[in-house]
Amino acid sequence: MTRKRVLVTGGAGFLGSHLCEALLLSGADVLCVDNYFTGRKENIAHLLTNPYFEAMRHDITLPLFVEVDEIYNLACPASPVHYQFDPVQTTKTSVIGAINMLGLAKRVGAKILQASTSEVYGDPTVHPQT
Repeated sequence: MTRKRVLVTGGAGFLGSHLCEALLLSGADVLCVDNYFTGRKENIAHLLTNPYFEAMRHDITLPLFVEVDEIYNLACPASPVHYQFDPVQTTKTSVIGAINMLGLAKRVGAKILQASTSEVYGDPTVHPQT
């Protein structure tokens, strides 16, 4: 059986680390990419002994050259405390990072899921958004 090769950006974050676990349980070979701006090594430490899991420190605002079948792009600081700390880097991750992951998906013919924090839409207590 050939294992599906899956890239999870933001893989050391809360959602990303749980997605990595689920993908491993489903039989995938998982590459977790994170720059650890908000992700934590502790979130993936228990996965490091799995031979089908690999962790890479990388900022997706820079090109990434890997061969994968699927990409889950979860790289984006999610809480206001984090994304307001460096709004320029947050914007770069959301825009340039997404462009880089879309380019990678096109180059290798991979399926891609693009995710983001809901805060990009504004204050969640304001309806409708102004």
